[in-house]
Amino acid sequence: MSSHPDPHALGAFLRARRAQLDPLACGLPETESARRVAGLRREEVAQLAAISVDYYTRLEQGRVRASTPVLATLARALRLDDDQQTYLYELAGRTDDRPRRRRTTQRLRPAMRRLLDQLTHTPALVLGKRLDILAWNPAATVLYTDFAAVPADRRNYLRLLFTDPVMRRLHQEWSHDARDAVAALRMEAGTDPDDPDLARLVGDLTIRDADFRTWWAEHRVNSATYGTKHYRHPLVGDLTLDCDTWSGADGSGQRLMVLTAEPGSPSHDALRILSSWTAQRTEPDPAKDTTR
Repeated sequence: MSSHPDPHALGAFLRARRAQLDPLACGLPETESARRVAGLRREEVAQLAAISVDYYTRLEQGRVRASTPVLATLARALRLDDDQQTYLYELAGRTDDRPRRRRTTQRLRPAMRRLLDQLTHTPALVLGKRLDILAWNPAATVLYTDFAAVPADRRNYLRLLFTDPVMRRLHQEWSHDARDAVAALRMEAGTDPDDPDLARLVGDLTIRDADFRTWWAEHRVNSATYGTKHYRHPLVGDLTLDCDTWSGADGSGQRLMVLTAEPGSPSHDALRILSSWTAQRTEPDPAKDTTR
């Protein structure tokens, strides 16, 4: 049974939430007129939710009860996470109508595990949905960071690029590489825009980093299947590596990201040094922690 609606509380929540949002991060163009209040205007929320300004105004004023389809589109427009969506539906008295979404566990495909095990001198990662890091080999650990020490719910390639100082310093062309990663996530978002984990990731990085806010608002897309990366590693110095990514054909969304160097080049020799150094270390087995 639906709970009793509280239209005035719903309006207060909608006003508070739109005040928290950055117009650029929501994909809205810059305006020449100065904003009198923080966040989004009523007409901008209405635009994003594809409803009339008059209807949205009456919602905030508590003069009309929100329908279930309107709540769904408002949740997307206001970028609400799971807890916020639950609260929204409770305030509107529509708790029974909220769509239930099962969160799927990302499990590493056995074929990907075998490929990682065979790439002994080549750094490689398996990326899942939202660029989550599902698995890695020892060479990737010594090139990047100790992924096993990163909590599983924070083990995301894009998140680490923006929030981990070690990963950030490693990339000589950080702005270029990070912007490409944002474009890759933006392209993936088009296939599942209602993914709550994606909304959480984007919302968190939007708050944390001004560059992310700007680049996400650009709506630039890039499949990022290949390219060249330049690293400055604390052990072996500068590295120029080809980065290639292959997608699995099973529809799981898992991708194998491999970094290689031209044979005979200084970077190739440096990778050999890193892999020999890695072989002397006792590494945790990534296969023991590859589910989310």
